[in-house]
Amino acid sequence: MESDEAAAAAASPQASGGTVTPAPKKRGRKPKNKDESQEQISGGKMKESGKKTKQEEQSVDEKYSQWKGLVPILYDWLANHNLVWPSLSCRWGPQLDQATYKNRQRLYLSEQTDGSVPNTLVIANCEVVKPRVAAAEHISQFNEEARSPFVKKYKTIIHPGEVNRIRELPQNSKIVATHTDSPDVLIWDVDTQPNRHAVLGAASSRPDLILTGHQDNAEFALAMCPTEPFVLSGGKDKMVVLWSIQDHITTVGTDSKSSGSIIKQTGEGGDKTESPSVGPRGVYQGHDDTVEDVAFSPTSAQEFCSVGDDSCLILWDARTGTSPVTKVEKAHDADLHCVDWNPHDDNLILTGSADNTVRLYDRRSLTSNGVGTPIYKFEGHKAAVLCVQWSPDKASVFGSSAEDGLLNIWDYDRVSKKSDRAAKNPAGLFFQHAGHRDKVVDFHWNAADPWTIVSVSDDCETTGGGGTLQIWRMSDLIYRPEEEVLTELEKFKSHVMTCASKP
Repeated sequence: MESDEAAAAAASPQASGGTVTPAPKKRGRKPKNKDESQEQISGGKMKESGKKTKQEEQSVDEKYSQWKGLVPILYDWLANHNLVWPSLSCRWGPQLDQATYKNRQRLYLSEQTDGSVPNTLVIANCEVVKPRVAAAEHISQFNEEARSPFVKKYKTIIHPGEVNRIRELPQNSKIVATHTDSPDVLIWDVDTQPNRHAVLGAASSRPDLILTGHQDNAEFALAMCPTEPFVLSGGKDKMVVLWSIQDHITTVGTDSKSSGSIIKQTGEGGDKTESPSVGPRGVYQGHDDTVEDVAFSPTSAQEFCSVGDDSCLILWDARTGTSPVTKVEKAHDADLHCVDWNPHDDNLILTGSADNTVRLYDRRSLTSNGVGTPIYKFEGHKAAVLCVQWSPDKASVFGSSAEDGLLNIWDYDRVSKKSDRAAKNPAGLFFQHAGHRDKVVDFHWNAADPWTIVSVSDDCETTGGGGTLQIWRMSDLIYRPEEEVLTELEKFKSHVMTCASKP
């Protein structure tokens, strides 16, 4: 069996060392206005109108071809779904039913359009093939330009503005929140929302609830609390805002089969034309620039953290007021894009940045002389890190995606076990998903099928538009304990030898 580091190298021809240089910040394509167009003209590396050179395109295609040839070896299952419009977010919803060889599950996506048709929030039904079911020779036989038979659009919601971020309510994942190009957070009950036909001029769907409180656009930083129906957001106003939707909930439920809405249709928004709204429980000020991401503590609805373009990581506690509990200056060497709090160990916090690194912080020892002191710095990306997320299955495992088109899977426990013969690979990195040919703007581990991941790339720089959605599961030979895998392979070897020796 290959070593873990060798598996990481094989999974991606892009895996190598090298110096790290900050990349220009670009979170995903948005409909361009005049200001943005002018900014592109004078924007350094973006000067070339966002298009890659022929040499770069050839390099991307070559690396992709190498990756595709390795798919039958490295993956237990993979589905590739071409998107007409890019989606800047992708999230798993509730599991709908289970069958012998596959499960059916909701998937939340969006369509980020150029204005010729409305922006939409898409609810899809996804067939997730169970482990060790798919034939190896079949999973790499897909057409990059085609839609996957495993992903079917179920419902379309016409979204008022672009959809930058989608987050589901853990207590009932039929309730989702969205961030758009406005100060408001929109809450949707996807079961009760009517299915719409997205055509130019069609009226926007009406949110079930609007969360108000930001003073400027809040586009990316969004989180739902794992313990209570609380929502957290950050924005360009440099503020972190906390809401409770408790007053608007009739039955919290835990993904029950009931079709009733958990959002109260009050007189203000029931059969009227306007949606009900709710103001914040708290507004927290401490950042000096745009807040890019937020996360709740896995154990307390009152504790949360935020990161921003001021290179700071801030911890908050709603019980002690609206000022920071701890402010980590220079948590990274550039803007911070993402943060995630470990659901298994509430001392561990991950951050990702435009300095191309992922850093692991322990909240018991966050700083030294006021400057951030991470317990480890993970260096395996060649461009800005856009998303980090801990595995729901194993406390030491997490993923990171970046503008380099890679989705890296790391195991902190393996950092100290790194072998000398694979020293060229970053410590802790044991798998690189290289199936995307442009920046991987979002991904989500599947809690119902823990080693299955959905990831999405915005392909505007490589193809001029559209995106790629991939649902994949690496071979379990890569992540299972080595002794267990070697025992299985030895049994298989014995079986093959026995069959070969028969006349």
